[in-house]
Amino acid sequence: MRDSDYTLVIPTYNGGDLWRQCIAGISKQSNLPTSVIVVDSSSSDDTCLAAEQAGFHVISILQSEFDHGGTRTFALQFVRTDYVVFLTQDAILENENAIEVLLSVFDDPQVGAAYGRQLPHYDANPLAAFARQNSYKNTSYVTGLHSDTPQGFRKAFLSNSFSAYDVSMLKALGAFPNKLILGEDSYVAAKLLVSGKRVAYSADALARHSHNYRAVDEFKRYFDIGVFHSTQYWMIDELGQVEGEGVKFALGQLQYLVKKRHFGWLLTSFFASFAKYIGYKLGRAHTRFNRAQCQRLSMHKSYWNE
Repeated sequence: MRDSDYTLVIPTYNGGDLWRQCIAGISKQSNLPTSVIVVDSSSSDDTCLAAEQAGFHVISILQSEFDHGGTRTFALQFVRTDYVVFLTQDAILENENAIEVLLSVFDDPQVGAAYGRQLPHYDANPLAAFARQNSYKNTSYVTGLHSDTPQGFRKAFLSNSFSAYDVSMLKALGAFPNKLILGEDSYVAAKLLVSGKRVAYSADALARHSHNYRAVDEFKRYFDIGVFHSTQYWMIDELGQVEGEGVKFALGQLQYLVKKRHFGWLLTSFFASFAKYIGYKLGRAHTRFNRAQCQRLSMHKSYWNE
């Protein structure tokens, strides 16, 4: 695809130094955005100032108003281009043609959404590094509902940390739903697949994005994933699920640590995997707990507010 007009949308909140690095990565792109829309959740640092100095359009909302899906849908009303690219404030574009490469997948008119490859941040610990290696392979693909690869629920994997959408297709689906605990990106990917469209992964569109989660963070994150899967079970009904993925990941992580001689991380890896398993199971059974209990178990606590 030749240079394409697109709008870049970034939700922010107290972005810090990674936000400034994110801005720098955007400014170096070979195909610059028509406009950059920053939806800021009332940051108390210089996040908005940095965005304004970069020439971005800043829209402020209350912190309590932020919603993973709803905030991105809100931003769409300001988009006037055929394509929209989403970044998070801590995703740093790695190559100068990252967005150009990502948008090239829309040469296929059946592609409605795409996501790029995420590399670990330079300060990523071994567990975070493996997580990125495992989730973001070095082979691109375009998939449909009946494609062989990826399999099951993995077909709908897509990350709004670095993603792009055909705006008309996105709006035709009603855009991102309000009040999802997480997974608004996978939700839309599944909707596209079920409607007969395709989802693409571009392994050559690179961004650095990772988190050094503790075991307790993994517990809370996987509790939320369990909640998402239990409330959106239609996705599993439509796409199926690949059994044993959690065990495969845990064993793969241990093998990676041994290969890289990170022996001191083996016990941490075991506890993190155990925390994920328990968190996910509790999340799938979250209806057995009251709202206050769920809020304590959850990473995204605002989801449980009245």
